[in-house]
Amino acid sequence: MAPPTVAVVADLGESFGNYTIGDDEALYSNVTSSNIACGFHGGDPRVIDRTVAECVARGIELGAHPGYPDLVGFGRRLIEATEEEIRTDVLYQIGALDAFARAHGGTISHVAPHGRMGSIAQTDRVHARAITDAVAAYDRDYIVVCQRGVLAEEARKRDLKVGYVFLADRGYGADGMPVARSHPGGLIHDPELVGRRAVQVVTQGTVTSVDGEDVPLGHDADVLLLHGDHPLVLDNGRALRAALDAAGVRAAGLVEVLANKTQPALEG
Repeated sequence: MAPPTVAVVADLGESFGNYTIGDDEALYSNVTSSNIACGFHGGDPRVIDRTVAECVARGIELGAHPGYPDLVGFGRRLIEATEEEIRTDVLYQIGALDAFARAHGGTISHVAPHGRMGSIAQTDRVHARAITDAVAAYDRDYIVVCQRGVLAEEARKRDLKVGYVFLADRGYGADGMPVARSHPGGLIHDPELVGRRAVQVVTQGTVTSVDGEDVPLGHDADVLLLHGDHPLVLDNGRALRAALDAAGVRAAGLVEVLANKTQPALEG
């Protein structure tokens, strides 16, 4: 029997201008895939160019990480926007990243909405429709990376593949979803715990909540995400990879992870 596989992804390329966010150089050796900022919540043309070039050279999958036009708030504030504005903003950002991917001989494999845009799309149909309409219009082979919810449903309605993500450095509640960063235990500062939880979700399909209960995620963990701006991101990445190796879990690109999986049937 083949060992379980999972993609390990980090948010990359989120620096811009004179501002450095995260430690991309430290992360490259720990990930199989990337979520690259496209210039709206982070990143700029020079940063995108360097990040894409490095990922292509290292064989790291390229993913678009579109967000709200919110450099000041790092895309973590709610921006009041129409469905058309969200759709065209996402389409614009995918196209921008694809230009750099093509220039460096690479291809995009997935789209992972960033920050508040991505979290709201889990429950808001307007956001979910806008994001998935943009992806479907650009390239139906792109995988939508998200958690369970409305965004996954809308992606599946458009015959787009979904890669279910687990936030490796975030605390989860009794509902099997992340708690707010401000919640006690919302941001995990123990790299060894990050590694143990990663193994748990991949091999058992459960996560230990911030209240200490093991709860089911309700879906496979196709993607383990490390936030690039976490203060311990390098330690988290090393501990996660070491824990996966020790448990016999193979880290692979997301396209490979999903290649032999059947997408679950839509409900209703």
